[in-house]
Amino acid sequence: MNVIEAVNNYINKLVNEVKGMKVLLLDDSTTSYLSAVTTQTQLLSSEVYLTDRVENLNRERISHLKCIVYLSPTANSIKYLSSELSNPKYQEYFLYFSNTLTKQQIEQLAESDQYSVVRECQELFADYLALLPNLFSLGFQPTKDNLWSDTPNTWNRDCLDSTTKSLSALLLSLKRKPFIRYEKMSDLAKTLAESVSTTIDTESQLFDFRLTQSQPVLLICDRRNDPVTPLLTQWTYQAMVHDLIGLDNGKVDLSQAPNIQPQQKQLILSVTNDNDSFYTNNLFANFGDLGANVKQYVSEYQTATTGKGTTADNIQTISDMKKFIESYPEMRKLGSNVSKHVSLIGELSRLVDEKKLLQVSELEQSLASNESHSSDLRAVREMIDSPDIPQESKVRIAILYALRYQKLASNAITAVVGQLLQQGVPQHRVALIYVMLNLAGADKRQDDLFMNDNFFSRGRSALKGLQGVENVYTQHTPHLSETVDLLLKGRLREGSYPGVNADGGSLNQRPQEVIVFMIGGTTYEEARSMALLNETMAREGSPTRVLLGGHTVLNSTQFLDMLAEAATHFPPSVYSAPPSSQNQNQLFAVSEMDQMLDPERMASAAKSWMQRVREDIEDRIMI
Repeated sequence: MNVIEAVNNYINKLVNEVKGMKVLLLDDSTTSYLSAVTTQTQLLSSEVYLTDRVENLNRERISHLKCIVYLSPTANSIKYLSSELSNPKYQEYFLYFSNTLTKQQIEQLAESDQYSVVRECQELFADYLALLPNLFSLGFQPTKDNLWSDTPNTWNRDCLDSTTKSLSALLLSLKRKPFIRYEKMSDLAKTLAESVSTTIDTESQLFDFRLTQSQPVLLICDRRNDPVTPLLTQWTYQAMVHDLIGLDNGKVDLSQAPNIQPQQKQLILSVTNDNDSFYTNNLFANFGDLGANVKQYVSEYQTATTGKGTTADNIQTISDMKKFIESYPEMRKLGSNVSKHVSLIGELSRLVDEKKLLQVSELEQSLASNESHSSDLRAVREMIDSPDIPQESKVRIAILYALRYQKLASNAITAVVGQLLQQGVPQHRVALIYVMLNLAGADKRQDDLFMNDNFFSRGRSALKGLQGVENVYTQHTPHLSETVDLLLKGRLREGSYPGVNADGGSLNQRPQEVIVFMIGGTTYEEARSMALLNETMAREGSPTRVLLGGHTVLNSTQFLDMLAEAATHFPPSVYSAPPSSQNQNQLFAVSEMDQMLDPERMASAAKSWMQRVREDIEDRIMI
């Protein structure tokens, strides 16, 4: 179950079955799918001499070339392809689609092929981004795409349809027909599970795979059952880059970083890049080890360029010259990679200092992993009052406090909200505390996220940070790890995680293959946990493998922005304090804050802010 391998197999079929010089036409989605696993150089080696977009109407007519078309079967892409076939620019066309075509779409393309230039039409089921061998994403954009309808428990119909198609394509690309389980308290998870199950039944011929000894399991989870993991500061390389800078399908934008060389402003991080072993070997390394590892990397480069090997300064013979010419391109690649990672890690270090992330993360981990209300509240209040802590970090700390102590009778959630407002934090961000409690609070989650339901689980919570933890900044373990562990042991309760296509006894079996899909998006911390689990299983000789995916891979900002965008579609009551979080024992009177805390005013402020965000996105797209 390697998604990079699965997508690469499709790409090899795509570019190598058509012989000779050719053009490759893509759309927005398939451009992302290809760029995640292959490079322009690899395409050139397969005689793809021109790659362009199907919507580019100014392409030159090259009638002697063959054209490979690889598109997502959306209405827009089909429209542009129909126009292309009506006025062909190339000798012949080979059509490939990342998902199934409808009968109407096939008829539309057939009618457009007036010159009989189409030689082939196939479906290649790669309708997703393969980010790591065990991680995939559907490319969901949190502040642009709409996951929910007008309530937190109903899907946006278009999003449900596209999610069902993409998940079905993933299963077809892996040749798996799974048993489907879902989180019982999530209406979204149940609806998606039933939708995928219906697709499998409807397309039974496509899913007619040879049965394996143990049926794979597709486990559908809801991000709202664990809102804590996306809120925490990350301390491993890949996750830190995404959390502090941004990692979009392997692309990193350092253009806003100070003292960055022009050639380092746009970087690529990819595990499929054979010339960047440092990233592949260190993407899960924690920040402490990363500094030592990059220092060693620089030392190896210095040794390679100035040591005993052949260099430009010690060429004496024809043989020396030949060795130098052969090694020079590799040395340039190595030098470029060294410079890239030194720049990246240097920027991460600067941001850690600037954002005071050591202090912030220590409190985050305490809130996520241990229970001590009096000391936590004191630390939260001190951090909110500190002028050195960024506003966004203050909001995250406040949300973590609210999630942890929502059910505690003596909580001070309203007081913390008032304190944020007093410190000048914008209303639309403060409003996210109540939005989070209403969407992902204790009453909305089915599992005991903080292990506080009884005396024994509280004891486990208190000891959680003491067993096998590298340091105080890595105490937290994603809730998904415990869920998958129970599933692999055959102990995941049917009452909490029912199935929709049970085949007698499947719920009690120990699956060897698990595909986890997180509605709303997963995180690199969870991806790391699943990758380490796979490594452990492989070392023990077990065939068990876990594949993780979600609508997107979230960082803390994207997670909060996604909820902020969704809340603007819900009733204003989503901005009110839920009854379970209220108490009469507040630290100070908040009557003067009543107007600012009014749900209608909160909703208005949030909608105004989100409108500015959408306009900013549109402006950037136009540029």
